[in-house]
Amino acid sequence: MSEFTNSLSISASGLKAQAQRLRHVSENIANADTPGYRRKTVSFEATMGAGGTDGRVETGRVNLGKADFAQIFDPSHPLADENGNYDGSNVDLIIEIADAREAQRSYEANLKMFDQARQMSSSLLELLRR
Repeated sequence: MSEFTNSLSISASGLKAQAQRLRHVSENIANADTPGYRRKTVSFEATMGAGGTDGRVETGRVNLGKADFAQIFDPSHPLADENGNYDGSNVDLIIEIADAREAQRSYEANLKMFDQARQMSSSLLELLRR
């Protein structure tokens, strides 16, 4: 039965990590027009058990994008310099949408694995009851 518990735990850690990733993607999309906003990404790290990696994953540090800010020309903006330019954000909506889709699909795959392990353990319990 511990193998079923292990697989549920591994799937749950993947669900949690992808949910965190989706939170950062949605934050990036929400702040795409905020001047000086840097894109946030999250890294994944394998957790270590007694005998090495145990299959689980957790989120690492939040990293800020290093891409240059977009220069926006608007002389009437309060942050504009003497040339009428100010720093926009470094968020690219195309990349954010692609990241959101990838995180969504990974989340769905982990959810499917979680459900499969749950169904298998239920079936095993039914067999043992007979």
